[in-house]
Amino acid sequence: MAKTPTSTEGKPAAKKPAAKKPAAKKPAAAKAPATTEAKAKFAKAIEEAKAGATALTTEAKVKAEGYRDQLSAKSGDLTQDARELAAQAKDRAAELAVEGKAKASDAIATLGKIVGDNAATIDEKLGTRYGDYARTASRTMQESAAKLDSKDLNELGDDAKQFVRKSPGIAVGIAAAFGFLIARLFKGSSKG
Repeated sequence: MAKTPTSTEGKPAAKKPAAKKPAAKKPAAAKAPATTEAKAKFAKAIEEAKAGATALTTEAKVKAEGYRDQLSAKSGDLTQDARELAAQAKDRAAELAVEGKAKASDAIATLGKIVGDNAATIDEKLGTRYGDYARTASRTMQESAAKLDSKDLNELGDDAKQFVRKSPGIAVGIAAAFGFLIARLFKGSSKG
C-alpha cells in the first residue's frame, strides 16, 4: 500500500477541540424569585432578631428597675433600722451613765461618811490634828458627792473639758493613773 503524501507528513495529526456543549440555562424568571425569596426570608429573620433584642432589652430594663426598687426599699429599711438601733444605744448609754453617776455619788458620800465616823477613832489614836484632817476630808467628799449628784451629764462633760483645758498635765496624769488602776483590776480579775 502506498501512502499518499499529505501536507502534514511527519507531523502528528492535530486534535480538534471538542465542541463545548452549551450549558443548560435556567430560565431567568426562575432565578429571580429564588433570590428575592431568600432575601425576603433573610430580611424577615433580621427584623425578628431586632424585635427579639428590643423585647429582651425592655424586659431587662423592667427587671433592673424592679431590682433597683427592691434594693432601694431594703436599703431604706436597713438605714431606718440602723438609726433606730443607734437611738436605742444612745438612750441606753445615757441611762447607764446616769446610773454610773448615781453609784459614784453614793460611793463617795458613803466613803465620806465612813471617814467622818472614824474621825473620833483617829483623834484618839493619832491626835486631833489628824482627826480634823479626816473630818475635813469627810466633808469635802460629801459635798463633792452632792455636787456630782446635782449636775447632769452635759454639765459634767463641760466641767471635765474645762479642767483639761486649765490643767492638761494633771489631766494626763489622772488618766494614766486611772488607766493603770483599770489595767491592774482586769489583770487581777483574769487570774482568779
